[in-house]
Amino acid sequence: MKAVSIIAVLLGLAANAFALLPAAGAYQHVLSFDALLPLASAYQFDVLCAALVLGLVALISIAVTRRPKREAGRAAAQPAQPLPAPPLPAPPPANQAEAEIVSFLATLQAKGRLVDFLMDDINAFNDAQVGAAARIVHAGCKAALQEHFRITPVRPEAEGATVQVPAGYAADEYRLLGKISGQAPFSGVLVHRGWRTDQVKLPRILHDSTDRLPTIAPVEVELK
Repeated sequence: MKAVSIIAVLLGLAANAFALLPAAGAYQHVLSFDALLPLASAYQFDVLCAALVLGLVALISIAVTRRPKREAGRAAAQPAQPLPAPPLPAPPPANQAEAEIVSFLATLQAKGRLVDFLMDDINAFNDAQVGAAARIVHAGCKAALQEHFRITPVRPEAEGATVQVPAGYAADEYRLLGKISGQAPFSGVLVHRGWRTDQVKLPRILHDSTDRLPTIAPVEVELK
């Protein structure tokens, strides 16, 4: 379609040029404008000149508009480059508090074999074997608790006794069971005395690694 338009404009320009040749030749040999009237009127001469100029403008416009479209088509023919993959997020650093918790768990494992007892499948052992292992775990873990915490019961009464829950009690110290109505104080039977601590002596460890927590229990290998 663009080639047809260009050919049509060129033909129009050629026709206008041939039409102007007689008038232009006559204009060079006469000095007065009246002498041109037998060959071409002034109106016809102006129209032909304007058509020639418009044809040139159209030809230039067609030539200019063809280049961006070719460049756009050439750019569209090129395959799109894949976007670079986003970087993987860095693992969150293990903080000091988490490291100290793991360190205390390692203490329970070292003194009472607590992790071994909880992670092993005890269904393969009879009650006597489980009871014997539980005594070892109990003695070791109790020693670790008493070493690092000062633990006392929340209520000193024996379980099964009737106690009063005071008004304004701490919500984390009491769990009320059964039907609750009205406002404290309440009266009820002590089911569990509860536990609390007022002193913590966890060991302070040097945690200089930012991507891993300390090991609970190391691998034991007997060399031969």
